[in-house]
Amino acid sequence: MPSTDARILRGAAIPTAVAGIIAMAISFAVAGGKGLLGALFGALLVMAFFSFGQIALDRLTRSNPQIMMAAALLVYTTQILLVGIVLAVFKNTELFNRQAFAFTLLGCALIWTGFQVRGALKAKTFYVDPDASENKGDKPSDKGRQQ
Repeated sequence: MPSTDARILRGAAIPTAVAGIIAMAISFAVAGGKGLLGALFGALLVMAFFSFGQIALDRLTRSNPQIMMAAALLVYTTQILLVGIVLAVFKNTELFNRQAFAFTLLGCALIWTGFQVRGALKAKTFYVDPDASENKGDKPSDKGRQQ
């Protein structure tokens, strides 16, 4: 994984983990142990799905960077679809507090997405590789240049 992608991943994961811890504390205070468990599951779900999505995006676009936008939309759509499936599976569960789970999941997903966008905007990513001609051994020639 390139260092810029790792920086974006860290920049999104750390604030999301902090938000998850805050959500767990609030959920424990409001709903007790089941609230804590629901918030923990929601935060871990977001961290897992979104970090695996970033890794998958890196792998998909490593050999063909031209498909970045299409791959990013595919990965994000898949993440949201999987979160929807998990929500449908645990719709009537009594294992944890569903409201704490849902609010933590929503909050952490928004925080992850916001900080991922922030990291991508702050990354110094070249649109054109300035060293491409040097890597191939090609030098610009002076042929055709008028003096």
